Amino acid sequence: MTDGEARSEGSNGRDDALSEDLDAVRDALVSWYEADHRSFPWRETDDAYAILVSEVMSQQTQLDRVVSAWRDFLDRWPTVEALAAADRADVVAFWSDHSLGYNNRAKYLHEAAEQVLAEYDGDFPETPEALSELMGVGPYTANAVASFAFDNGDAVVDTNVKRVLYRAFDVEDDDAEFERVAADLMPAGESRVWNNAIMELGGVACGKKPRCDEAGCPWREWCHAYQTGDFTAPDVPAQPSFEGSRRQFRGRIVRLLGEHDEMELDALGHRIRVDYSSDGEYGREWLRGLLSDLADDGLVKIEEGGDQTTAHLQ
Repeated sequence: MTDGEARSEGSNGRDDALSEDLDAVRDALVSWYEADHRSFPWRETDDAYAILVSEVMSQQTQLDRVVSAWRDFLDRWPTVEALAAADRADVVAFWSDHSLGYNNRAKYLHEAAEQVLAEYDGDFPETPEALSELMGVGPYTANAVASFAFDNGDAVVDTNVKRVLYRAFDVEDDDAEFERVAADLMPAGESRVWNNAIMELGGVACGKKPRCDEAGCPWREWCHAYQTGDFTAPDVPAQPSFEGSRRQFRGRIVRLLGEHDEMELDALGHRIRVDYSSDGEYGREWLRGLLSDLADDGLVKIEEGGDQTTAHLQ
């Protein structure tokens, strides 16, 4: 049996488990996103023109660098009509001056603005299919504009989303499978918040180097990678060192405390490590250090009572 076949067989069971918890999975991600997420100005608007500019600028350009360029661009050409009326050489020069790379993207953006005026009377089309007819607008960008401007898109499946799905739900490394699971996960008619949220998860908590506990990943309860310690992904071929790491044992603690209302210190220690000894190298002092880390992250509460120390999830 190949590795891909093994993952595929395992995924059937994961699909069943996921379907049972689907509402909880969705609610957890959206709540996590809405509680705190990176602030980008294009997330504060539903103007299709402004969103299209941000999406085109963001192609192979770091988002932090895009912010100032995006603002400068909209200051100079605030509407699709203004951009369509601009001299194309000026648009390309702006692109070059702001080091956005691939100047043909500026040319295509200008042509798309002209197309919106000529073919749609200045009103952007609202579906991914129609948006993809605009010059230089591929399927991903079309879906992003439909999602974020009109809340009318499909589930986004980019590299970050594939990494999240592969790790969290053991999805086979196959484009059709990624698209199927992504579509099943996304709540109907909520592409704006959902696509923002799952891309935020991939960018903040589930990057090539995962930050599960640090970023408070909302899917740890269901995540296959978090449970097994295998954080490989299609774009992360070399498995990070994990076996025996503090991250691994923190994950075990969170899972156990999720199954029990509370656990006494030594009982918890013996459950997470076979060589646990209260006074040994891997004993109470070591375990208290792990619990202290989790308490600092707001995940665990430690209570002292007489001769007994207990821990439970916050």
